[in-house]
Amino acid sequence: MAERINVTVWNEFIHEKEDRRVAEIYPDGIHAVIARHLRDQGFNVRTATLDEPEHGLSEDVLNGTDVLIWWGHAAHEKVSDAVVDRVYRRVIFDGMGLIVLHSGHFSKIFRRLMGTICDLRWREAGEKERIWVVAGGHPIAEGLGDYFEIEHEEMYGEPFGIPSPDELVFISWFKGGEVFRSGCCFYRGLGKIFYFRPGHETYPTYYNQNVLRVIGNAARWCAPVKRPKPVVGNVKPIEPL
Repeated sequence: MAERINVTVWNEFIHEKEDRRVAEIYPDGIHAVIARHLRDQGFNVRTATLDEPEHGLSEDVLNGTDVLIWWGHAAHEKVSDAVVDRVYRRVIFDGMGLIVLHSGHFSKIFRRLMGTICDLRWREAGEKERIWVVAGGHPIAEGLGDYFEIEHEEMYGEPFGIPSPDELVFISWFKGGEVFRSGCCFYRGLGKIFYFRPGHETYPTYYNQNVLRVIGNAARWCAPVKRPKPVVGNVKPIEPL
């Protein structure tokens, strides 16, 4: 039997406490909805939030995490640089997977891993989003048709200030006419990163079964590869000199 993947779902957990509209949709937090689905899919799941000591991301927690899921929006700058460094090291040197959701594109950790500002166009008008699968053979697209739709979402539009993705799985089209690279895969060091666009807090996006399917697929794809760490630094030759 394959080992179960250990996932930590991180959420600021601010909007749900301060905005009644968000609280009505996610009374226990966005992280709770995502975590519930992943547990049902057989993952080992814990959650962490901004106001916990070390934002819930201590060395012990991260050392026991195969894949970290990140949702942030209102408090990117409140995230401790020490915690960002810790997450960065786990991704780069240990191969921990990272899934960045929606407005997490502006998070410290995503911008550091991308090396760019990660800015974009946006509009909140509750318009239809059609998410096209452009890499049908990719594991993150498993179980999906040619496209799926979200009836009401915030618009993100190009240009999106990220490096060219190593693999592009989804492109979104919005009713207002914009398009967006909404499912982007990156390799950094030993780690794999997936950015997934949908998930504005005032819409019930994380109850959408296709959105949840993508997150589950991405968690499997992002999980570390089981192999010895590469040897770096000064080494002896393999062949006689």
